[in-house]
Amino acid sequence: MKISAKQAAFTAVLLTLAIVSQFLKNLSVYLTGPIINLILMTAVSFCGLLPALILSVITPVTSFLITGSPLMAAIPVIIPCVMLGNAVLVLVMWLIRRKNGNISLAWLLGAIVKSGVMAGLISGIVIPTLGPSTGLPAPALAAARFTFSATQLITACIGGILFLAVRAALKKAGFGEAVPAAGK
Repeated sequence: MKISAKQAAFTAVLLTLAIVSQFLKNLSVYLTGPIINLILMTAVSFCGLLPALILSVITPVTSFLITGSPLMAAIPVIIPCVMLGNAVLVLVMWLIRRKNGNISLAWLLGAIVKSGVMAGLISGIVIPTLGPSTGLPAPALAAARFTFSATQLITACIGGILFLAVRAALKKAGFGEAVPAAGK
């Protein structure tokens, strides 16, 4: 997969927006989460699969470096699990968009599968297995399990709705999508 200069530049802009948004994470995950999901969805649609996968891996690292999550510091294996969840989101979107062309179905199924993967791995396995040995209080661990399950679905769906608006604006401004609809 070759990345054009235009794709690289747009990816750099999206990464910058992601980093800026992560400074707001301590305000609310319901602010930052949808923005990051919007950025990932925009990346796969307008930059392509490889740039979106790169952002999927970079954004959890920048988030940790910026916000210094005590949970991720105590259980660092959560970071690659978030990377995987993000990668699943963009991969599902890319595959569905290429196969049937329905962008709404692509982001919605991507959001559902992403949240399922993260809920299963982080909330179902990692936190119950490693959480008690961290010394973090039980209520904090319970909140983390919710954050990496239901909250992921909510923020991905909000991001998907925002994505539809941003996508329409970008297309109106003349930006072409990197992932062609089925049959094109």
